[in-house]
Amino acid sequence: MKIAIGNDHTAVEMKTAVKAHLEEKGIQVTDLGTNETGSCDYPVYGEKVARAVAEGQADLGIAICGTGLGISLAANKVKGIRACVCSEPYTAKMSRLHNNCNMLCFGARVVGVEMAKMIVDTWLDTEFEGGRHQRRVDMIMEIEGR
Repeated sequence: MKIAIGNDHTAVEMKTAVKAHLEEKGIQVTDLGTNETGSCDYPVYGEKVARAVAEGQADLGIAICGTGLGISLAANKVKGIRACVCSEPYTAKMSRLHNNCNMLCFGARVVGVEMAKMIVDTWLDTEFEGGRHQRRVDMIMEIEGR
C-alpha cells in the first residue's frame, strides 16, 4: 500500500509522527510537504495529496492542517476524492465502511499524536462494506459529475 501525506505549517510535527508510524507498519509513504513551519497555504497541500490519489500515484491520502477542515475542503474539489475529517476513531471507521473515503484529514490543533495514530489505524483497518452503501457513494460521485 502506498499513502500520500501532506500538511500545512501547523502540522509539521504531526505529519512527521504519522509518517513514521505508517512506515513502521511497512506502508510506503510519499511526503508531499510541507516541512516548513512558516505560514503556508493549506489548499496547496490538500490538492497535492488529492491529485496523487486521484491520479493513482497513491492508494490513499492523509492531509493535516490546524483543524482538518480547510485541507479537506481543498481535497474534495479534486474529482474522484472523498476526503473526510475525523477527530476520533469511530468516524474514521464509518468513513471507510459506509463512504469508502480515500482521503483522511484531521487537525493538529484538535487531536494529539496518539489519537491521530489511532484514527489512522482504524481508518486503514476498515474496509468498504459495499452493498447499499455503494449506491450512495455512486450518488455522491454523480453529484461531482454535474
